[in-house]
Amino acid sequence: MNKIIALILIILLLPLLLIVSIIIFLDDGFPIIYTQKNYGKNHKPFYLYKFRTMSTDTPEMPTEEFNQPDKYLLKSGKLLRKFSIDELPQFFNIIENKINFIGPRPCMVDNEEIVKELREKNDVHKIKPGITGWAQVNGRDLNSYEKKVELDKYYYDNKNILLDLRIVLKTFIVIFFPKNIKH
Repeated sequence: MNKIIALILIILLLPLLLIVSIIIFLDDGFPIIYTQKNYGKNHKPFYLYKFRTMSTDTPEMPTEEFNQPDKYLLKSGKLLRKFSIDELPQFFNIIENKINFIGPRPCMVDNEEIVKELREKNDVHKIKPGITGWAQVNGRDLNSYEKKVELDKYYYDNKNILLDLRIVLKTFIVIFFPKNIKH
């Protein structure tokens, strides 16, 4: 079902995807899509797709760890991030069966070992990651790694259709009334 919904959304959003692609190209050229090696279910590595919001010379690390992230941010990047438009290519990750719509955010292979270890300790690695999740709608970038995993553990322990619907509703609120975004 996830794959079908993702395919329908890609088709419906195709004009937006094309416009964003053109804007990024005009802003900083190719590549349009940024691929980042992340851990999926059971720590299986995969490449997560995003629209590129930072220049090609940006170091590989979480944005919240930069001293001067705005130095690397594209002109279009701030807006794309503010409204989570940069996340739209992840619908292709859903079609590839690497992630779901809802689940813990996948952590980066290169520099989020603490998250990997905390997730393993709390069994969170046993579920497929998602585009949005309980941690994203409850603090987003302001959460520490430990708090994110605590919220992911809550989702793992309480996963049900009502919680998923609550996350979807809160995701729209977070997207259209953005706050708690560092960069």
